[in-house]
Amino acid sequence: MRVLALDHGTVRVGCALSDPTGTLATPLPVIEPPEPRAVAELVEEHAVERVVVGLPVHLSGEEGSQAALARTFCTELQAMLPVPVETYDERLTSRMADASARAGAGAARDSLAAAHLLESYLAGRVATEEGSDE
Repeated sequence: MRVLALDHGTVRVGCALSDPTGTLATPLPVIEPPEPRAVAELVEEHAVERVVVGLPVHLSGEEGSQAALARTFCTELQAMLPVPVETYDERLTSRMADASARAGAGAARDSLAAAHLLESYLAGRVATEEGSDE
């Protein structure tokens, strides 16, 4: 399943796309400014089957104002896309993106964060599927 992950922000949206097998996450260019129609174009262009929007949750697990904005963006996307849209905890993805950039990754920070979000999401799906086989 091809999944598009989004690191939503008020200025730009970082984007990452999985391969068709749902194994690899590749950063895409950012969408600037955050525009649901641009996301819809990516969904169509890449035959995306699911969109995952990063939910910025505090380390305590509480949601703040940024989480509310991400949820609103998610609702806007769901209204216009023909595929499921869901949120996924994005804690620490920005720190991981900074580490990737220091290690030489050339993508935008927001898209690196989206790629780390997608990797986590995909790993969680694999773990859930393996657990259901038992």
